[in-house]
Amino acid sequence: MSAVNITNVTVLDNPASFLSPFQFEISYECVTPLKDDLEWKLIYVGSAEDETYDQLLESVLVGPVNVGNYRFVLQADPPDPSKIREEDIIGVTVLLLTCSYMGQEFVRVGYYVNNDYEDEQLREEPPQKILIDKIQRNILSDKPRVTKFPINFHPEDAETGGPSPPPEHAAEADEQEEQIQPSPPNPSDEDGRKT
Repeated sequence: MSAVNITNVTVLDNPASFLSPFQFEISYECVTPLKDDLEWKLIYVGSAEDETYDQLLESVLVGPVNVGNYRFVLQADPPDPSKIREEDIIGVTVLLLTCSYMGQEFVRVGYYVNNDYEDEQLREEPPQKILIDKIQRNILSDKPRVTKFPINFHPEDAETGGPSPPPEHAAEADEQEEQIQPSPPNPSDEDGRKT
C-alpha cells in the first residue's frame, strides 16, 4: 500500500480558453508521516511524436506531510503556444499531473485535452494562421488515466539498517508480473515445440 493516495482530482474552470490558467483541486491522504515534501508537476504534452515539445507548466513542493487528509488547488499558466508546432495546437493532446517523493514518481494522472475553435464557423473553415485567442480547451476530466509506480517511501530505513516497512505494492507488483508473463504453450501446437 502506498504512503500517499490521491482521493480526488477536480478540474476547475473547464472548458476554458486555451490561454487561461489551469486549475486542479487535488485531494489526497497520507497514511504514514513523510520526512520530505511531495513534488507535484503539471506537464503539457505538445506533440505525441516528440517529447521535446512537452512543457512543464508548474512544479510545486507540498509539505510537511503528516498522517491525514489534504486538499489544495494547483494553478498553472497555460502552455506557451510558440513552443508548440502549429499543426499540434488544434486537436487532442495529453496533460499529465504527477506526484513524486524524493525524486521518485509514484503516481501519474493523464487527461486527454481537446483544443478546438469555440466558434463553429472557425471549426468548419479554419483560418490559415492559428487564432490562439479563439481556441477553447476541454479537459476530458471524467476519464483520467491513473498509473501508480511502487517506490520506497522510507529509504532512510534501508540506509540505517533500521526496520524497513513492507515493500510498497508487493502484492500488486506480483499480480502485474503474472499478467505480463507469456501464456504457457498449448499442448496441441502442431509442431510440438516447447517454449
